[in-house]
Amino acid sequence: MGEGGFEQFVAARGQRLLRVAWLLTGDAHLAEDLLQTVLAKVWPKWPRIAEENPEAYVRRALVHTHASWWRRRWRGEVPHGEMPDRALPHDEYAGVDLEQALAAAVRALPVRQRAVVVLRYFEDLSVTETAQALGCSEGTVKSQAAKALRTLRGLLPAAVAVDGGECRD
Repeated sequence: MGEGGFEQFVAARGQRLLRVAWLLTGDAHLAEDLLQTVLAKVWPKWPRIAEENPEAYVRRALVHTHASWWRRRWRGEVPHGEMPDRALPHDEYAGVDLEQALAAAVRALPVRQRAVVVLRYFEDLSVTETAQALGCSEGTVKSQAAKALRTLRGLLPAAVAVDGGECRD
């Protein structure tokens, strides 16, 4: 595939890759910057990349580029609001609140654990595919996923479990 193949790839997979970038960064503007940076790096190598698995290559580049940005960034204080003990049963926006709480909790994870969670549970990759994307062993993926899930359970209040519109403790 030549240059046209790259354009077709970006048109077909761009939104999904942007979602991965957003899940990694937690910010729409940073996600766009991250994806654009990665696509600019990938484009000159496209003929070689296109022959194998370009989406996996780009996902891995997203994770690695985000990690390098994260390492360089100053980690200042981030204000947090108090989360309620439980959602109101008739809250029309409970789903949005849950999504925002989950997104904030995922962003609070260390970079490696966040990458594993995004690839395993949001991108629905297998343990093997996640290990390949991150360049690590399957055991590392499993242990990082277990640590991340344990942390997420601690960060998310038990009252966010919603069953048919009713909240349960």
